[in-house]
Formats: sequence, structure tokens, C-alpha cells
Amino acid sequence: MKITDLQTFIVGNPWKNWLFVKLSTDEGIVGLGEATGGLSTKPNEGDLHELRRFVIGEDPRHPSCIWDKMYKGRFLNTSIAMCAIETACWDILARSLDVPAWQLFGGKRRDTLRVYANGWYQGPRDPVFFADRAAEMVAQGYTALKFDPFGGAYLHIDAASERLSLDIIRAVRDAVGPDVDVLIEGHDRFSVQTAIRLGRRMAEYSPTWFEAPVNARDIQSTLEVARAIEVPVATGEKFRTLATFGDLLSERVIDIIQPEVLGLGIANIRKAFGIIEAYDGLVACHQAQSPLCTAINAHLHASIPNFLVHENFDDNLEPWTWDVLTGVPRVEDGHIQVPDTPGFGVELNEDEAAKHPYGERNFLRLFDEGWETRRPPEGG
Repeated sequence: MKITDLQTFIVGNPWKNWLFVKLSTDEGIVGLGEATGGLSTKPNEGDLHELRRFVIGEDPRHPSCIWDKMYKGRFLNTSIAMCAIETACWDILARSLDVPAWQLFGGKRRDTLRVYANGWYQGPRDPVFFADRAAEMVAQGYTALKFDPFGGAYLHIDAASERLSLDIIRAVRDAVGPDVDVLIEGHDRFSVQTAIRLGRRMAEYSPTWFEAPVNARDIQSTLEVARAIEVPVATGEKFRTLATFGDLLSERVIDIIQPEVLGLGIANIRKAFGIIEAYDGLVACHQAQSPLCTAINAHLHASIPNFLVHENFDDNLEPWTWDVLTGVPRVEDGHIQVPDTPGFGVELNEDEAAKHPYGERNFLRLFDEGWETRRPPEGG
């Protein structure tokens, strides 16, 4: 089997352009990967096309060999585009064997995955709004909700905004009761001392974790915060090397890790799972991309012993999403069923995708006030 073509597709999701790659083969089997960058779309698309020279003519049933060729060909550098191509190869490999991808990852340890909702608070930064929406999500069956209450704060947060943030956390906790997990997203916002103060103040509302309270690439600062607060710290979505996981976990302070498959690729994220397991850590893969990534993570999470919870935006996306992508497992009663269809099980409808082109304003501005509405500012 040989790869004969590499095509890219941008789908203009209103707050994040999704970027897909499709690999075609001489045997008619195709595979999908995702290179959504969130804040960078066209550069990733260009990178995918530039990588064609490493891909065309190769046998996609050897994903790690193709990864190695790209990695060495790029002078030992990695990229989201490389990860997307490797993922598409794994998709082809599983489809060629007529098995779900989890079968290639050692089998399936569980049939369902507990999900936490994200993206559900698309509106004003107001405690009543957050509480009402949280109650609606719980009524749909969710038992865990993640949100960022901090507005556009960066390093520092002023007194009024800090009070509002804590009011939002309290309102959500009151709305959902004591048995629903409340997960606080920090988005790398704060200095160490600000993160410590906030972590201590939010502790009375029993959050399950405080995610990325400081720059996640700064291991020492992350550890300093984790040692100083009672709320567990979660991190890992920005890690791009396996050594970083060991550097963090060897301190035995943090044990909730959120690796990102779009930044690591399939083979490397599975190696990261093993490192995390070696330190008795728990895995909750990051997923803020398209529903294709929902499906990819479902196969990964199903195959590991140290799964914690599965991130999901899918019930808060545009209705047309499900015309563009089919075969994605949907949330029912706060869980998703692990797919049994070959490969990752997702199909891209190219005609429907073309109806939603790239949007130059389809980007989150996480340090602008009002970003949580998921609507770009006028003229921005």
C-alpha cells in the first residue's frame, strides 16, 4: 500500500478554525488526521503540504517509520502537522485491518468514558449566567464541568475581577451541588503568587483541579503553586517532549496530566501514558479541537489503565458540525461509548465542509475581556 495524495480541509468553526488532513492510498483506503492549532491555521496548513515530500509513496501501515522520517528530515523537530499525518496513518492502518484503533493500542479496558463538559459558558461573565448554564449541563447528565472564570486576566488580576471570578465559582458550585466535579481552567494566566492566592481562595468550593494556573511550560513555577495550595493542579497540554513529563512527575507533587495528541502524535502520547503510569499519575487528555479529536482520544483513553476523565466540547458546537463529521461518539448521560468502527471511525463530508470556509476572525483571544462569549470583538 502506498500513499498517493495528501489533501487539507479547513472548516470555519466560529471560534477556532479546524484543520484536517486526508491521506489517500492506492488501495482506496483513506485516513484522517487533525492539525487544528487554535491560534494558528494557515501556517499549519502550509506545513502539511510541505511535508508531502516525506509522505507520498510511503506505506501508511508503518506510522512510526513515517514519523521517524519526518522527524529526522526536520532535523529532530516536531510539529502539529507531523502529528496529524502520523494520526492519519494510524487511521489507515486500523482500517486496513478492519479493526478499531484501540485494538492497535493493546485492546479496550472499558466500554464507556466519563466526560466533562467544556465550552458550555458561551455568554456573559456573570455568576447567574454561569449557574444557570451549569445547571442545564447537569440536567443533560454531565457530572463534571470545566470553565475559566477569570476574564482577560494576565499575570495579575484586579480586586474586582478576582471577586467576580470567585463569585462565579461559588455560583456554579451552589447550582450543581457537592457531587458534581467543578474543574477550574487557568489558561496559563497567572504569576506564581497570584495563582497561589487564587488557589487558596477557591479551595472552599472543592474544585477537582486548578488547570494550568501559571505558564505550563514553566515546570518549577507549576510545582511551586502545587506545593502551596490544597486544590490539585492539572497540567500537560503544552508538553511536546517525553522528558518534560518525567521532569514534572518525578517531583511527586502533581498527578493529573493532560497530554495533547495533536501536539505529541499517537506513538509519543502512548509513551507519555507509560511515563505517567510509572509515577502513579492519572490521564485526562486535552481536547479543545474538533470532534475528530474527541474520537481519537476515546480510542486512546479506552486502552489505558490510568484514565481519569474525557474532555468534550461537542454538545456546545454549531448544529452543522454533525453534517461535516460523522461517526463521532456522542455524549449520553455524561458518558461516551467507545467506538467499535474501523480506524478512528470518523468520516469527513467534504461537500459540507466546503460550506464553512476559513474565517480570519475565528480565533479565541484569551487575554481580552469578553472572550468567553466565543464571539470576536467588532472589527477585531
